[in-house]
Amino acid sequence: MDGPGPLGDFLQARRALLRPEDVGLRDVGPRRRVAGLRREELARLAGVSVSYYTRLEQGLSRGASAEVLEAIGSALRLDDHEREHLVRLAEAARRAPRARRPRPEKLADETRDLLRAVDGVPALVLGRRTDVLAWNALGHSLLAGHLDFDSPDDPARRPNMTRMLFLDPHCRELYTDWRRKASAVVGNLRITAGKHPQDPLLAELIGELTMRSPEFVELWRDHRVAPCDAASYDLHHPVVGAVTVTQQTLSIARSPDQVLIVCTTPAGSPSEEALALLRQTSGGEHALGAMEVSADGRDRARSHPARA
Repeated sequence: MDGPGPLGDFLQARRALLRPEDVGLRDVGPRRRVAGLRREELARLAGVSVSYYTRLEQGLSRGASAEVLEAIGSALRLDDHEREHLVRLAEAARRAPRARRPRPEKLADETRDLLRAVDGVPALVLGRRTDVLAWNALGHSLLAGHLDFDSPDDPARRPNMTRMLFLDPHCRELYTDWRRKASAVVGNLRITAGKHPQDPLLAELIGELTMRSPEFVELWRDHRVAPCDAASYDLHHPVVGAVTVTQQTLSIARSPDQVLIVCTTPAGSPSEEALALLRQTSGGEHALGAMEVSADGRDRARSHPARA
């Protein structure tokens, strides 16, 4: 193995965030050259030998037991999501399976029906790597109206929400507090990387963002993990102006690597009125797009299935 690997990187990053006073230790001894706890301090808090913890952090030991991981998680003050991430990284270090290039993700008919059922609110389906697998008209207009509505249908052209957030000026300007949204997305991406450490397409996405976005590098280096479950964001939409939406992430039972994102607003709020206006401006465009005029002048539906 070259370098400490994901498990060692995570342990080092989390150890660097703790100060002696955070865990009830007196800061004595030589002046600290780097921030955070020393390895021997962390090992003592976790009740393991310094040599064992050092090997674990350097990627030289892959056999940490559940009890040891629990002790290290407690010493590092990890929350539940971070502890689950630590366990996944340790399990991945044990297995180290051969990487295989995955097939393009597909959208099940039942999922497309689900997306159609929530057509009254902005919604989209994201795959494992935050690729957009489908969106309804309002979801497209709210979050990415500058892109081709049909682009998710082609795996080679699918928008990726993480890439767009860091590299697409439209998305950077959409979120009033872009930094907060970016931190949430990176924290969730960390969880995915822990679940799928051998996914080459995910590694390519992370590598691309590392090369092209200094902000991503900074956030990724923190090794913070947190799921994107529900959060409210202030948007500055180019068509309807200020909108505040709560983005909620819903699991899809038949496709565990996919999620449904819905954007809701409080009843009777100015944001609800703004979405109603956006629905008027976007609905007609996509409704007309679903029809084409035949040679004899009569409208007929396109040959492809109706989209959400």
